[in-house]
Amino acid sequence: MSAQPSKPLHDLGVTPLDEHNKKLIEHVHPTAWQNPTPDGRYNMVVVGAGTAGLVTANGAAGLGAKVALIERHLMGGDCLNVGCVPSKALIRAAHAVADVRDAHEYGVKVPAGVTVDFPFIMERMRRLRAQISHVDSAPRYKGLGIDVYIGDAKFTGPDTVEVGGQTLRFTRACIATGARAFVPPVPGLKEAGYLTNETVFNLTELPKRVVAIGAGPIGCELAQAFARFGSQVHLLEPSDHILSREDREGAEIVQKRMIKDGVKLYTQMKVTKVETRGNDKVVTIDQGGRTTEIVCDAILVGAGRTPNVENLGLEKAGVAFDVKNGVQVDDCLQTSNPRIYAAGDVASKYKFTHAADFLARTVIENALFKTGLLSVAGRKKASTLTIPWCTYTDPEIAHVGAYERELKEAGIPHRTYVQEYKDVDRAILDGEDEGFVKVHVAAKTDKILGATIVAKQAGDMINEFTLAMVNGIGLGSIARVIHPYPTRGEAIRKSGDQFNRTKLTPSAKKFTTWLMGRRR
Repeated sequence: MSAQPSKPLHDLGVTPLDEHNKKLIEHVHPTAWQNPTPDGRYNMVVVGAGTAGLVTANGAAGLGAKVALIERHLMGGDCLNVGCVPSKALIRAAHAVADVRDAHEYGVKVPAGVTVDFPFIMERMRRLRAQISHVDSAPRYKGLGIDVYIGDAKFTGPDTVEVGGQTLRFTRACIATGARAFVPPVPGLKEAGYLTNETVFNLTELPKRVVAIGAGPIGCELAQAFARFGSQVHLLEPSDHILSREDREGAEIVQKRMIKDGVKLYTQMKVTKVETRGNDKVVTIDQGGRTTEIVCDAILVGAGRTPNVENLGLEKAGVAFDVKNGVQVDDCLQTSNPRIYAAGDVASKYKFTHAADFLARTVIENALFKTGLLSVAGRKKASTLTIPWCTYTDPEIAHVGAYERELKEAGIPHRTYVQEYKDVDRAILDGEDEGFVKVHVAAKTDKILGATIVAKQAGDMINEFTLAMVNGIGLGSIARVIHPYPTRGEAIRKSGDQFNRTKLTPSAKKFTTWLMGRRR
């Protein structure tokens, strides 16, 4: 075993150093960790211990492969430390605030109003994150028979990588180094200081005034949460509406709810500069020649992601990449070096934890089964995966498959069925009847090409459409599935009913009417 000099706790970017964060660090970047000594060639070396790396390492080791896992920062990657886990803890607290605030709409009076204890909210998040972190911990993966190295990895050749002064030889490798927040080159932004998803969860006091740059999923989720906590939030978006990649009608419903929550939205704008005036940060925007200055206490940047490809020695490994799109892979996730694969945010446009999970499974199958290590016919292709996703605003907006605009651009004949929640009993009774289920099917068939759901818990409901698409179950068949009444999921069955009604043509209806008349 070789000692790995640990980074000082303050260099890990995890604050405050309370009992919860210390517990987190001991799991994901242990202060006294001893790197193993390489012994022979590894079947698989995985660089990066986020979701894609953890799944690759775990899966390969489970098949009997000799595996090394290298992480320079925090095991668990973005999802555990600065992404899915902490953000959903905040979003749950924000839902509770909204429930109390709106309780009068249900005849429940809260005389004292809403009092938000932001330090408690953040402490709860840190406690729950630490509680979950053992699953991604270095000790757990060591216990799975994986050699865990803490340190900076750098490829030194087509089949070697160096970490902590030691050289690891491999038969196969997987690059799973993830991505980080993209920071737009706005004059004065760096000097004024800003938050990203990597630092916002270190807050212990609620900023009174927040400017959020970018109305994508991260920007919208956090903007709505902070507005509900009581911050004055200004959300800046260069396009003409939020969540510009999503179904426009669905995004507009979410946009209206966010404005109701107090978010002030600026669209079709450009951030021209940022200044510091005393204790204030001043963000200047341009909207078609009209200049506006917005004064705030904190700037949150949520303007996209940048793949982590720097300082990895990819050139020496013969791995093609670019700083914008990341590591270049084929449909089997193989890089330009046939020994090396890549998965997750560093090599995929689908920057979701669940996508990284299943892309890693693709790497395992292709790297270990179709390379002479384990000879099995066939190769798994990333393009065959059906990947749903969800933005966890209130309401949520979830999607799978093709959008209608994509079908139109591709010239694919299709029909679209929309079931609005204003006609679904459970949504009406819950007072949450904004939103819809929208599903696209191939013309003349009931084959599902894509679907969008805008509703509370849309992320849970989209799975029904995903299951149907993966298994070739048509929309007409969904109509035959009995759904409990009353539930929001009933809207999915109703969309199937809409399809089945279209099969009753005027001539068929005329015939059945005649037939029924004869039998009276």
